[in-house]
Amino acid sequence: MLLRDAQDSGSSRLKARSLVRLALIGMLVAPSLAACGGSGFRPMYAANSGGQSVSEKMAQVAITTIPGRVGQQLRNELIFRTTGGGQQATEKTYKLDIAVRERLTSQLVDIEGNAETQIYHIDADFQLIDTRDKKVVLKGQSFGRAGFQRFQTIYANVRAKRDAENRTARTVATDISGRIEAFLSR
Repeated sequence: MLLRDAQDSGSSRLKARSLVRLALIGMLVAPSLAACGGSGFRPMYAANSGGQSVSEKMAQVAITTIPGRVGQQLRNELIFRTTGGGQQATEKTYKLDIAVRERLTSQLVDIEGNAETQIYHIDADFQLIDTRDKKVVLKGQSFGRAGFQRFQTIYANVRAKRDAENRTARTVATDISGRIEAFLSR
């Protein structure tokens, strides 16, 4: 009987301490959350004070031509991400310039010197330029890597490399569009 009473009082003390800690945390966190109400947390795709949502602002980004097959794939991915595949806005407020560098790295080279796998690399430098005053408002670098296996048949090798190129272009497009969306949501 005494043991049970001691356990009950110990657990009630533990519950009381937990409630006190929870109340203290609430008192510390509540003011900081209230302070964020004006300029802190808000949905990225919600309309800002100017009345435009990020999606509408993204549609105003013109993406310049990028040379090469991978550049074209990257540009197509970015166009789809900025317009959603719909009509492009007539007035372009921003221009996106991208320079792409590509390379292959051989991995797992056998005794005859043939690579069993390769890694395809894309490194992209980008600039978002405001077309009104021709100033660079956002600048950055992005990269994508994708591995692929080499086979005996030539067609399989060409197809595997092309799939790796498409995957890296998609990765770089996702990164660049995410950065631009974060910038435009301010």
